[in-house]
Amino acid sequence: MKRLTVSVLLLALLLSGCGAQMSPDEAQESIQVIAMDTAMLITTYGERSPAAAYACEDTIRDLEKQLSRTLEDSDVSRLNASGGEPVEVGEDLGVLLELARYYHGSTGGAFNIAIAPVVSAWGFTEDSFRVPSQAELDGLLELVQGPSYIGPRSSGGAICYSLAPGQAIDLGGIAKGYAADKIVKVLQEHDVPRANINLGGNVLAYGDRPDGAPWRVGIQDPARADEQNAFAGVLELTDSFAVTSGGYQRYFEEGGKRYHHIIDPATGYPADSGLSSVTVVAGLGEGGGFPGTMCDAYSTALFIMGEEQALDFWRDETQWEEQGCPFELVLVTEDGRVMVTEGLADRFTLEETSGYTLEVVSR
Repeated sequence: MKRLTVSVLLLALLLSGCGAQMSPDEAQESIQVIAMDTAMLITTYGERSPAAAYACEDTIRDLEKQLSRTLEDSDVSRLNASGGEPVEVGEDLGVLLELARYYHGSTGGAFNIAIAPVVSAWGFTEDSFRVPSQAELDGLLELVQGPSYIGPRSSGGAICYSLAPGQAIDLGGIAKGYAADKIVKVLQEHDVPRANINLGGNVLAYGDRPDGAPWRVGIQDPARADEQNAFAGVLELTDSFAVTSGGYQRYFEEGGKRYHHIIDPATGYPADSGLSSVTVVAGLGEGGGFPGTMCDAYSTALFIMGEEQALDFWRDETQWEEQGCPFELVLVTEDGRVMVTEGLADRFTLEETSGYTLEVVSR
């Protein structure tokens, strides 16, 4: 069974009544985009909201053409099929490869884009689900260890990377976060005063709502994933990214057991960490950087790590000082707890009917 459940949903889209007069700041454009294997919702405000919304879509589709593993002519597909030969890559893929290398190191290997052959062995890429043998996984895991790609190297002015034969990369755990970072620049270029962007579990709350209040971002209850408006809690965010990863989003069942799509690079099996979902929250940041990309990568890695290691990672300030971007967490555990780090304590409300208990975590 394939699930493409959006784990973080934006609440209270402010739709104007028919025939109402709107000020330029209230003008709104809302479009749905199907890309990167998920449903996305782009809502922009301001006088240039239509142009901004469609420019955001253009950015997403351009990235998909470069970064998709399933499009034969994408940069990623050419690199995966190179058989060890150097491949010229575009600027976006080059940036992401270096960011992925950094996140691989900072998470102790929990984030690893070279997991692609193992993901394919489980059938998540082709939607032909199966449980691979241990011998098959052992062989594939030999291809996964380390950053797994060589580069950048310059060849006639072009930037090139190469993979070893049999290796392949999958940017599904980082591409949408990178798209959100690029969308921030699009919104700034179009003088958009506010927007809410949902890239299928990757939320960008840009500015505040027209009434001046923060955007309300609901965190899906993993235990009630079939219910669209079933939340574990709600965050109030302004100028922030919020990215959620969870084992309930995409899975299949075989022999009475559920297997989800977040694969632990250390074992080759779906991560069994005691967590149901991880949400990473960070501000837009100043002076550049890639906070949306960071949230995307860390939500996957911390889900794999589990509660104790994830919180230790959050407490280690060197993890964000190097990037100039602090982050906060919401962890939903399999045993019925919602853990919120102290920086979000006054911006998170537990859903009373969810049955979870709330814990605030300090440094």
